[in-house]
Amino acid sequence: MVDAWKRWLANPGWTQSLPLHAVDLALVLLLMYMVLIVIGERRTLWMVRGLVFLMVAAAISGNLGLKLLNFVLNSLVLVAAVAMAFILQSEIRRCLEQLGRGDFTQLFQSSRRTVPKPDSVIDEIVDAVKELSQNRIGALLILETSDPIDERDFSVPGVKLNAEVSKELLQTVFQTTTLLHDGAVLIRDSRVMAAGVILPLSERTASRQLGTRHRAAMGITERVENCICVVVSEETGSISLAERGTLNRPLTSSKLKELLEARFSQSVDREAVAPDLRSLGRQIGARGVALISRLLRRRDKS
Repeated sequence: MVDAWKRWLANPGWTQSLPLHAVDLALVLLLMYMVLIVIGERRTLWMVRGLVFLMVAAAISGNLGLKLLNFVLNSLVLVAAVAMAFILQSEIRRCLEQLGRGDFTQLFQSSRRTVPKPDSVIDEIVDAVKELSQNRIGALLILETSDPIDERDFSVPGVKLNAEVSKELLQTVFQTTTLLHDGAVLIRDSRVMAAGVILPLSERTASRQLGTRHRAAMGITERVENCICVVVSEETGSISLAERGTLNRPLTSSKLKELLEARFSQSVDREAVAPDLRSLGRQIGARGVALISRLLRRRDKS
């Protein structure tokens, strides 16, 4: 392996094409930085780093002439890329939409947003749900957990409100005497963005005890990953929480608060990754420059 390194470094064509290698490396680092910005989730970053490690190992093995190892590593890179394409469907879709719209600058900006605070917005939501449950008034609330939901994912977008979240407003909207009670309320950050939103129903086979609201909550969370739904049954007053097409029921108001606080604390952890990405990009760039300088020194010594 040492002899292979020496032959590679001693190749005069390598030094002549050094600017091209530098540009190639810079473009790869830029692409990796963009991917990290788009993802921005701590647990997924390790997956991306693992894929990058496999790609670098495959490139090095190819330059060293290790054909069998290079074949195995390239196969692993392909399998890992396909697996990540399934896992990161929503992030990849958002990236492609931004490319299609020509929003290139948005690709390098983290989507930092203010999530509901457990001591304010969540308290208002839980208090409203508790009152609605006790009075057996049906309700359906959509809470965005990261990026805004595309209105095309709704069957009917509803009526725009853009009002501060309060238990009085939520209780009023779902009173049966109002025009907007038969639908969902969309909550984004600390604002009630719309009411009377009609959601697509889940096609899964569900229990007969589940009504239209529960099927709608399952349907939108199946289609959109960056949201959760709170449902209050009109017949029984039971409270349910839907996420990724799955219902967690029945819940008490205290349990609902606990789940919401845990869910949005995870969103805060996800956003906390974004400020570190710039420093990570600088570190990767610095290490790349140091690697090139080291290779040049070895070339001069040889």
